This record gives sequence, structure tokens and C-alpha cells, in this order.
Amino acid sequence: TCTGELYMCLGQDDRADLRGPLRAHPGDDAPLIDAIRAAITHKPRGHDFDYSRNRPDGQISRHMSHTGG
Repeated sequence: TCTGELYMCLGQDDRADLRGPLRAHPGDDAPLIDAIRAAITHKPRGHDFDYSRNRPDGQISRHMSHTGG
């Protein structure tokens, strides 16, 4: 996002701060790459954008429009 957050899924609240590593280590990509790799391990396996079904796993907890664009 424009605030330095990497969302694991646009329909979920899980996110990682990338601004911190970028500002703390200017010119060094390794901490940023490590943060992205760590974040990916929390990415949901799937999601359910079909609101007509009632499924607890992979349910949308935030709308994509909240991220902006």
C-alpha cells in the first residue's frame, strides 16, 4: 500500500510492515526481502468471495476498497 503495508490477501486483515525495513536499512534489500518472505508464510491458502455461501474458512474480513488504489 502507499503506507508501506503488504496485505497477504485484499480480503483479509493480515498484513506486514515493509516501511520499517525500508527506512531502517536504506540501500540494503536483504531485510525487505526477509520481511516479504516471512509475510508470505501467513498468506491464506484461499478465500471465498462468494457471499452467497456460508463458509467460516477463508471468509472475507475486510473489503478490498479499504486498501485504496
